[in-house]
Amino acid sequence: MINASLKELSQALAAKQVSSVELTTLFLDRIDRLNPQINAFVTVDRDKSLKAAAVADARIAAGQFGPLTGIPLAQKDIFCAEGWRTTCGSKMLENFVAPYDATVVRKLEGEAGMVSLGKTNMDEFAMGSSNENSYFGAVKNPWALDRVPGGSSGGSAAAVAARLAPIATGTDTGGSIRQPASMCGLTGLKPTYGVVSRYGMIAYASSLDQGGPMGRSAEDCALLLNVMAGFDERDSTSLERPAEDYARDLEQPLAGLRVGLPKEFFAAGCDAGVMAAVQGAIRELEKLGATMVEVSLPNSHLSVPAYYVIAPAEASSNLSRYDGVRYGYRAPEYGNLDDMYMKTRAQGFGAEVKRRILVGAYVLSHGYYDAYYLQAQRIRRLIANDFVAAFNDCDVILGPTAPTTAFRIGEKSSDPVQMYLSDIYTIAVNLAGLPGMALPCGFADGLPVGLQLIGNYFAEARLLNVAHRFQQATDWHTQQPAGIA
Repeated sequence: MINASLKELSQALAAKQVSSVELTTLFLDRIDRLNPQINAFVTVDRDKSLKAAAVADARIAAGQFGPLTGIPLAQKDIFCAEGWRTTCGSKMLENFVAPYDATVVRKLEGEAGMVSLGKTNMDEFAMGSSNENSYFGAVKNPWALDRVPGGSSGGSAAAVAARLAPIATGTDTGGSIRQPASMCGLTGLKPTYGVVSRYGMIAYASSLDQGGPMGRSAEDCALLLNVMAGFDERDSTSLERPAEDYARDLEQPLAGLRVGLPKEFFAAGCDAGVMAAVQGAIRELEKLGATMVEVSLPNSHLSVPAYYVIAPAEASSNLSRYDGVRYGYRAPEYGNLDDMYMKTRAQGFGAEVKRRILVGAYVLSHGYYDAYYLQAQRIRRLIANDFVAAFNDCDVILGPTAPTTAFRIGEKSSDPVQMYLSDIYTIAVNLAGLPGMALPCGFADGLPVGLQLIGNYFAEARLLNVAHRFQQATDWHTQQPAGIA
């Protein structure tokens, strides 16, 4: 059961071969046994999960169920869930219990009847590329426990890779679904900005944040996205579009598919083992009928500096609400109101969050706004235009997801710039608002390598189709960590 697809689990539940309570118990027992090593979950509430599973069983018995009813999932701890502690990986929200459900939670649990196994660990306020910035400690990569799982959705990635959950939610601001999926041997999809509601998703950088699925296959991600996506009037950035079936094109052949290879993604800077796996994936797609064409993204080298102006600027604004007055942490001892503000924020935030707040406040300050923030926004437009031009010559764009496999815990934590470069291939997608996904395409030194596919706006079904056909022809996505039984 722990290796079954969502479709297989759904069929087993519908046929009464297993109950949701039995399935939930199976995964909760694995969490009890393995989470102390991996630290993927911040909060688990067995009673709450089993009650939800019993409700799902009653729905199935009454014939009132959908494709995902009764299937357990892990929720990234950035989504507010009523009655659940929602920490966002921060001391600032260590004891915050959400009084309402995020739209994603309402859709997955309230409407579809999925069962939450708990909330997964993450970099504090989604700021990080390694999951070492959580107040609750670093997450360990199930493939090698001395390695990072990637960030900031590393807890979700580690949970699925270790078979502690069949599937999980994640969020992607600069690559936080795709990069951990790559490092943990999973499939993860960052949809077009606005396709999944951000209501109830704790904000980091509002113009970049986007929720999406993380699973073991493209088919599983398509089924979860079918529920997650949709217009939400409570989110002003939500796109009002007709509902889609993202699984509709999974079986379409790839003959005639034009795959763009950006020359900037295949230059120096990527590990040889990673590039060898990506080249192998290119040959596999060619066997399936795809044609490779060279394209160029000439401003992609500016994506990291532009991102690290725009994202911190938005973060400095979004995180100003954590001041010790309304909710969350408050310093226990202070002299006056100003002292309380300063001590609360000094004690409540971790080092990486403080670094980005300071950068953001600086680039937005009088005299520097034009020089930094405005310039970064202009670069963002150039990057988006590059993609528009490239999609005149191809249907999807392909490249590595990350320049390396999972690195050792602590290896880059003292060098923020090196850490930021972990997202060098993913950030441009967020700046342009495009959909992108990662899927396993091989191994280097025994660690998973991720292939990245980028689509035009609203091309999620096409990306899932390419990934699904690739996964029908390969078995990289079925591999699991040897030490996790």
